Amino acid sequence: MIYQLALSQVPHIGPVLARNLVAYCGSAEAVFSESFSNLKRIPGIGDKLALEICGFKNFDRLFREVEFINANNIQVDFFTDASYPFRLRQIPGAPVALFRKGGFDLDHNRVLAIIGTRKSSKSSRDAVLGLVKELKSSAPLIVSGLAYGIDSVAHRAAVENGLSTVGVLGHGLDRIYPARNTGLANSMMLNGGLLTEFMSNTKPDRENFPKRNRIVAGLVDAVLVVESPLKGGSVITAN
Repeated sequence: MIYQLALSQVPHIGPVLARNLVAYCGSAEAVFSESFSNLKRIPGIGDKLALEICGFKNFDRLFREVEFINANNIQVDFFTDASYPFRLRQIPGAPVALFRKGGFDLDHNRVLAIIGTRKSSKSSRDAVLGLVKELKSSAPLIVSGLAYGIDSVAHRAAVENGLSTVGVLGHGLDRIYPARNTGLANSMMLNGGLLTEFMSNTKPDRENFPKRNRIVAGLVDAVLVVESPLKGGSVITAN
């Protein structure tokens, strides 16, 4: 696991290049034992990135992360693992590794994202409650972003109707953001849980949420935007 985590942490090596590296070298561990001269010849790598790989030294941080993972019953899905969600595997730039907590099947036969604005209207919240109740007999997995507004309503409606629900986070699993949703997140663990591509101690910085949104879109069969500004994050997810 250490080398798989390391591959996701090398500066300027994104998901696409990480896949190239594993394809050429055979495994994440082999990437870090490969010679500089061989690495730089891999398409997209070159001298600069080969130096980044050969010079990566932050393994102490990764050993601490493994301790956190083990202590908190977190499952790690590397993109080559059979457990990596098959829908997400199809999108360009899918995360190298996913961290998940709880009991849920990301390869469920029906997966629906319900998302929308944080500043939701009562009519939109009521619409979500009614829709999720109607969907109960079809038993889809409900995915959202655990944000205020429509996201929270979708998760809560799923819990109340006995449906599995997953919150995709823009930060590590060592925190809940917004903190007010901690109780909701705990209730989701009974029949669902939390998912992120970010290691612990990653703060919910603004630039993380578009990355989070691509995971929401990539996990599901359909995205339902209930209410959103024309330039809102939900529209980015739908696109």
